[in-house]
This record gives sequence, structure tokens and C-alpha cells, in this order.
Amino acid sequence: MERIAIIGLGLIGGSLGLDLTRQGYAVRGIARRAATVEAALAMGAVTEASTDLAAVAGADVVFICTPIDVTVATAAAIAPHLDAEAVLTDVASVKGKIVPAIAALWPNFVGGHPMAGKAEAGLAVAEAGLFQGRPYVLTPTEATKPAALERVRAIAASLGANLCQCHPDQHDRAVAWISHLPVMVSSSLILACQGEADPAILALAQTLASSGFQDTSRVGGGVPELGMLMARHNRAAVLDAIAQYQQQLEQVRNAIATEDWDAVHNTLRQSQTARPAYLKTTQG
Repeated sequence: MERIAIIGLGLIGGSLGLDLTRQGYAVRGIARRAATVEAALAMGAVTEASTDLAAVAGADVVFICTPIDVTVATAAAIAPHLDAEAVLTDVASVKGKIVPAIAALWPNFVGGHPMAGKAEAGLAVAEAGLFQGRPYVLTPTEATKPAALERVRAIAASLGANLCQCHPDQHDRAVAWISHLPVMVSSSLILACQGEADPAILALAQTLASSGFQDTSRVGGGVPELGMLMARHNRAAVLDAIAQYQQQLEQVRNAIATEDWDAVHNTLRQSQTARPAYLKTTQG
């Protein structure tokens, strides 16, 4: 059975390790802090662990599960230690710039993005089965080696994930709509509510907030660093999505302002009809 290395033992890396160790893989975890290494060993997320990136030596498949902004640098740091036939993959939520950058460093690279997450971050909230039924996107290019793609595909399939394959740029445009834009919209909703000038009204709104507000504000209450990295590394697609969202919101505002209730009803009917198509898979 293949030897797996996971660099970065947070929510995604830790959950990946929990699943793979349960399947019998030898999983070597690598983290910056000794405390994280010890915790990963204690919870059974890895079979061995280290704080030294050189520990990737001997691994057949290496998952980079670090924050987006250090993914490429991590690949560059471990490249001298990888076995010649080792396959490298990542889990970053932005692919357009990361995939060609790492592919230039390591020919056996396959871009990946398991779309599972939580509002919290870190190894403490890692869980087995996190990827079950969730989309796992692979983003090969013309330069991606078929054998490397198949090895990553097989591991992703073993997690029970719903596999999807597309070009890195297509991935970034799509996730801007269904992942990155919602974070910005949700955050803006919360802050708009916080702008209520009357403290009594604000307190009442917070008291009355129920499932509708909880659903629409959930991702805006997530880890700020993750949302910032999404915006920074997928800037063009996020800006385009925000612009189109603003245009749609302005149309609704104008319809309400002019008391065009048919237009308001038509907008809500269209969204009601369109929504089921986005619920075919469970999104993280």
C-alpha cells in the first residue's frame, strides 16, 4: 500500500489523515509545531509525524494541506527531498496560479480541492468521514501525467467524495460563485445588520434571528484568514462575481423602490426555480 505524507495538520490535513489511517495507509504527518505533531499521533490522524519537511522522503503521495499563501513555497521546499516518482497534490481552494507554479517545480503534480470545511479551523475539529459525499475537484492540465492523476483520483475516491475534474481557471471561476462570493456577501450582511443605529432594535434583531439568518450568515462567521486568502488569491473572479451580484441586488432595490411587485415576484420565482440545481451535492 502506498506511503502517504500530509504537510499541514489542520482541519483538512487532519481529517484526511484520519480517513487514510483507517484504510490502513502508513501516513506521515508534518506540522510546524511539535504540539500539533503530538496531538495528531494521539488522535490517530497519522502513524508517524515530524516537524521536518525533509520527512517527505520515501512517500509515494504527498498532500500539501497548508494555507493557500504558502502552498507553492512548501512545494519548493520539499521538492529536493521527494522521491523521483512521488506524486504531489494540494488542497488549496484556488488553483489558477498555484497549479502552473507547482507543476513547474514538480512534474508529478495534480491540483486538488476537497470541498469540505467547517466554521472552525485546526486539528482539534478534524473528523473522519469529512469528505464523504462532498465534491473533490481535480484540476489537471495538458501537462499533468495520467498516471499521477489516476493515483490521486483513486485516493480521493476512497474517501467517498464526489469526484469532479476541470481546468484550474474553470475551477476558480466556479468557486468564486458558490464559495468565495457567499463569504463576502454573508460577512457584509452581518456588518450591515451591525450598522443599525438604534441599540434596542439591534438587540431585538439579534434576539429574533432564527434559521433564515443563521443559514445566510453562516459562512460570514467563519475563519477570517480563510476568507481573506480566498479574496486575495482569486481576486479577479471574486471581483467579477461581486460586480454581478451588486447589479442583481440593485435591480431588486429598484423594483422595490418603484413598487414594481411583479418584478420582485418574478425575481423570487426565478431564484426558487434555479436553487435546486445547486443542491445536487453537499457544499462545504
